[in-house]
Amino acid sequence: MLITPAFAQTAGAAGASSGFAGMMPLLIQFALIGLVFWFFIIRPQNQKMKEHRAKLAAVQKGDQVVTGGGLVGKVSRVIDQDFIEVELAPNVKVRAVKSTLTDVIDPAVAAAND
Repeated sequence: MLITPAFAQTAGAAGASSGFAGMMPLLIQFALIGLVFWFFIIRPQNQKMKEHRAKLAAVQKGDQVVTGGGLVGKVSRVIDQDFIEVELAPNVKVRAVKSTLTDVIDPAVAAAND
């Protein structure tokens, strides 16, 4: 009869003191998952966006571009930092917003495909 209450008191004291220590593995798992997301998803996405912004900032006359609608044309002039004029066919020119361009085609690749 005397031993049972002693075990109950010891188990209760041990459980109360390990509240934060019991959560440490869970906190470490969340930190590791966050780290994996950062290195495999968020960081590469940010690098790709940075490269895309640099490509768009460097667009100049004569570059071949792909618009957001899938149209391929040659830049006939850069109006300002936000707008360009794209020649889709002879005597067919449209004004496009630079941020809607999806790609700037490399001249070496464009020449090989022609």
